Amino acid sequence: MNKICSINECINYITDGCTLMVGGFMGTGSPHKIIDALVEKGVKDMTLVSSDTSLADYGVGKMIVAKQFKKVIASHIGLNKESQRQLMAGETEFVLTPQGTFAEKIRAAGAGLGGFLTPTGVGTVEEGKQIMEIKGRKYLLELPIKADVAIIHGSIVDKAGNVYHAKTTRNFNPIMALAADVVIVEAEKIVEVGELDPHMVMTPATLVDYIVIGGAK
Repeated sequence: MNKICSINECINYITDGCTLMVGGFMGTGSPHKIIDALVEKGVKDMTLVSSDTSLADYGVGKMIVAKQFKKVIASHIGLNKESQRQLMAGETEFVLTPQGTFAEKIRAAGAGLGGFLTPTGVGTVEEGKQIMEIKGRKYLLELPIKADVAIIHGSIVDKAGNVYHAKTTRNFNPIMALAADVVIVEAEKIVEVGELDPHMVMTPATLVDYIVIGGAK
């Protein structure tokens, strides 16, 4: 199967109202060319699952400015003034989640778990969540997060879809690839199968559906 496709082809899988995971941390390790194409396409009413909302003029922050999300599940929005404005104005629903819990909710979806227990958030973000007491300590039951599509970044990707994420670009990309129905990787560099040392593979080809050529950013 040839997984390499154009950006215009791959974004056809991202439609109004879908749940979209976007890899990266403050834009580092984000699929910037796909993000720009989605802004141009104008897809809307989506649910965003991202560690943060980056900056207003960078990464997924551009999509926040374009008001493409009806709901945002994230850990950090403090450096994007437009995120804060939309939150305060009630224009977009924001579900702020502790970052460790955020990562584990995604990992739980990828592992097929029904949820997990954590003491993080008891007394702060417990509203609407089931609280369980075990050996005298309170825990929140956190449920998995799954997406229709995950768009991630890869530093080096072979034509089968095996991905190497350089340094901190790794961040949330590998776990997001576990928890979406369709996974699209934007590659800085594409190599032949066999050129990527197996010890460097961080996201295996079995998780990747499509590859697009991006670039360093």
